[in-house]
Amino acid sequence: MKQLFDSSSYNCSRLVTRAYSTSFSKAITLLAPSVRPAIYAIYGFVRYADEIVDTFDGYNQEELLLEFEENYEKALKRRISLNPILNAFQEVVHRYNLYDLVHSFMDSMKMDLYKTEYKTAQEYTDYIYGSADVVGLMCLKVFVKGDEAQYEKLRPSAMRLGSAFQKVNFLRDFKDDTQELGRSYFPNLKNKFLDNETKNEIIKDIEADFEAAYKGVIQLPLEGRLGVYLAYRYYRRLLQELKVADSKRIRKERIRINNFLKLEILVESYLRYKLNAI
Repeated sequence: MKQLFDSSSYNCSRLVTRAYSTSFSKAITLLAPSVRPAIYAIYGFVRYADEIVDTFDGYNQEELLLEFEENYEKALKRRISLNPILNAFQEVVHRYNLYDLVHSFMDSMKMDLYKTEYKTAQEYTDYIYGSADVVGLMCLKVFVKGDEAQYEKLRPSAMRLGSAFQKVNFLRDFKDDTQELGRSYFPNLKNKFLDNETKNEIIKDIEADFEAAYKGVIQLPLEGRLGVYLAYRYYRRLLQELKVADSKRIRKERIRINNFLKLEILVESYLRYKLNAI
């Protein structure tokens, strides 16, 4: 039965999510069961595309990404794929009308194949829209279940949350991005150098994104609110760690929050949600 194949495909996406991100995995488990499979499918797809351009050094990354995109297009047309990640994702794309969002996402992934520096605010904004904002919008499409009025209402906040997450990732991964991948995302860096003044400018910008995003988080449908709130809290705490860290440390290591603190955030988020205090 194809239902069994589809179920195993979604399970593969769940395994990919758990393998690559403990934080997002925890957040997804707090979503309603009705929306979890679709969110796992979205994460599995975007993670694989991101891995091609970020970690497949020594392979023909352009060829692999184009092949991945071609296989996605075939899956979309056929409504099936023997690649379980694509099989689960194509079903979600059809169900929630994600076509244009996926196109924008793939455009940004292709930029990572050749573009190493973002010199203007517009280039930076455009890249973040395709690499992160649209992922938030894909998830929002799932949460609102086709309610276009609700989608349009929450769309700006979802984009700001995607931007905040991506910018935090850029700052957290500054060492790897600059030294291993040769990329410089922040347009306000002076000669690709991160000093404390520039770091504080970046953090101020991210804090503004988080403030705008929070207004939408608390209005999300119940199926998605707690899980998204937990991810929001994780990233706000990571931003706090980056804020107190000297720029020299950020240039030399990847800042993290430990598992005990993650558990504390999880428990507090759940209690706040239950007490209607978020």
